[in-house]
Amino acid sequence: MAKSSKTEKSERRQVIDDIRRKQKRADKRQGMAIVGVCVVVALVIIGAALYPKARDIVNDQKWKGKSVAEIGAGADVCGDITEKEATGSGEHVPEGQQVDYTDAPPAFGAHWNVAGVAPTPIGDRFYTADSRPELEALVHNLEHGYTILWYDKTAGDDSGELSAMRAIAKIMDANDTNQRLKFKVAPWTAADVKETGKSFPEGQHIALTHWRVDQDTQKQYGAWQYCSEVSGAALKSFMDKYPFTDAPEPYAY
Repeated sequence: MAKSSKTEKSERRQVIDDIRRKQKRADKRQGMAIVGVCVVVALVIIGAALYPKARDIVNDQKWKGKSVAEIGAGADVCGDITEKEATGSGEHVPEGQQVDYTDAPPAFGAHWNVAGVAPTPIGDRFYTADSRPELEALVHNLEHGYTILWYDKTAGDDSGELSAMRAIAKIMDANDTNQRLKFKVAPWTAADVKETGKSFPEGQHIALTHWRVDQDTQKQYGAWQYCSEVSGAALKSFMDKYPFTDAPEPYAY
């Protein structure tokens, strides 16, 4: 028996209603999935924004109450200090002009000095590859008595080493009541290696540099000490041996 028109309409309506219900459920699931993805993305963004602060808090707690000499490995992870007769004091080149430094990293040499402008600020204690000034600016700091702790990519990729270096920089800044602890932490980057053709000695990932004047002979020297790890003890000994006052221009900045 043929179905009545009324029955056919009812069945079609039921099919359409079923399709609509299924579509609504699918739309709801899709909407929930989109919301879930948005929540995850938001959490990632928030986490990325909060990570530096969280890292600094953990860092502060790890090294809280420590002196510089107590941070990192012992001084025995560092080799002997070496010196080389220095040149370049007062030898200024225009900002933007590159200087061919022959050491990795440099401890002396020609450098930038734009219209008598001071070197990079003493309060900028710690640099990453993204924030570090050019070598020519940092060598200007060396001329004015700074000690620089340089780290290579291996140390830069090590969270423990970075934590120790950040802690040292922070302690130096907190204790520098008379602006005389002239100290910076800076990376020796892949670009530096490419530009100079030089890396740190094999197995060494940290370097300390200073530029001094021998008070008896008035000759100038660059000083280096390489270490396999960060050593606050070695750094303290190095800075005791080479105070800012022995630099070519210690009091200018």
